Amino acid sequence: MSDFRNTRRFFIGLATICVALAMGFGAQAADKKIKIGVIYDYTGPLAGGGSDLQALGAKIMIDYINAKGGVEGYMIEPIYADAQSKPEVAINEAVRLIEQEKVDMLLGFYSSAQCVPVAAKVDSLKKFMWITTCISPAVLKDRNLKYVFRPQVHGAMFGELSVDFLNANSQAKMGIAPKDLRVAIIHEDGPYGSGVAGGNAGAAKKLGMNLVLKEGYSATAPDLSSLVTKLKRKRPDVILHTGYNPDITLFLRQAKEQGLRFKALIGHGAGYGVADKLYDALGNDVDHIYNVDPVSIWLLDPKSLAASLPEVTAKVGAEYEKAKPDVKVKSAHVGMAASNAHVFFTDVLPRAIKKYGGIDAESLRKAAMETDIAEGGTLLGFGVKFPKAGESDMMGQNTRASPVVMQYVKRKVYIAWPKALQTIDPVLPLPKSSPYAK
Repeated sequence: MSDFRNTRRFFIGLATICVALAMGFGAQAADKKIKIGVIYDYTGPLAGGGSDLQALGAKIMIDYINAKGGVEGYMIEPIYADAQSKPEVAINEAVRLIEQEKVDMLLGFYSSAQCVPVAAKVDSLKKFMWITTCISPAVLKDRNLKYVFRPQVHGAMFGELSVDFLNANSQAKMGIAPKDLRVAIIHEDGPYGSGVAGGNAGAAKKLGMNLVLKEGYSATAPDLSSLVTKLKRKRPDVILHTGYNPDITLFLRQAKEQGLRFKALIGHGAGYGVADKLYDALGNDVDHIYNVDPVSIWLLDPKSLAASLPEVTAKVGAEYEKAKPDVKVKSAHVGMAASNAHVFFTDVLPRAIKKYGGIDAESLRKAAMETDIAEGGTLLGFGVKFPKAGESDMMGQNTRASPVVMQYVKRKVYIAWPKALQTIDPVLPLPKSSPYAK
């Protein structure tokens, strides 16, 4: 009888240990998380210029992924940080998140002036960085960064596409041969504006267009009247402008006041991508202005996307409207960040965990290098593929990204170019109703 009791006690004890171990392993599994430092500008001029909307898009996607149970057993633990529209703050916050908060990676970033120094710093610390926004070629060009990846379009692509659009439509729409078109390029003088302007100038010169002015200015300049005066002297048919805000609003107000006239104005992302803010500041003067950006995810034909994506687009739009109930024109910025974050959470991160065994920088890097998403496979419509060593002078840049030219009419956004995606026959030149019409 004693032997029976001892045996029974042994098995009860063994069962108790097994239950305890199982509970422990279950708790450990439930506690698995990837800590992500999310950096955008929540304050300062860049916030209203689009960074706060980019931040919203990233947050919507993080919440969406967590609501679905995370990624391969990992929940996303975001730690949000405000770069305050200052490069030095962005650097300090990146280092703080890595060294003090012990984040596994960084995600976000709006300003190219921040991205250029932060990317180098993060790479030197051997941490993974996923850029949703900042577009300057200088972030990646000739730097051979190992752990920094950008699924986003880069600035030279913006600059080249607007010129391509003019080259294809100048004669037919304005009766001006492209080589006779008087083009002025103005831009904020940071890495973002300079990168886009470089793309503008290179494409314009290649096509033999008449470049009458190329000039940069400080995005924080309190007065742009001297720039407007120069433009009046040069009499451009088309102005290609790259800026944030409030510099865009300041320029357009002073252009109107000083009687600057032109046939077309093409903006390039950032402040030009926040239609509501432009219309609220300038009213119907914004009508028929163009903007080059990755397409607004709400303008794409759902049939052109992978079957699972239209539902995600709708979810992002619904959460956007909850967060910003007064929104009239859904900004491309929100969808941009949501799409680029979605690529990381649904393609890169699962592969890192399943194939490479973890969420360390090297596993994430290897997983990103194997990303191969075809056209139609992202919320933005374009695919994702990163170059292998020696294939490009921009390692970490998505080679399949592409922007579109959009036009604003009566607070609505239409795709004007490329022709295959058009939802409007481009209005060119500006109609007589515009205060800027030449």
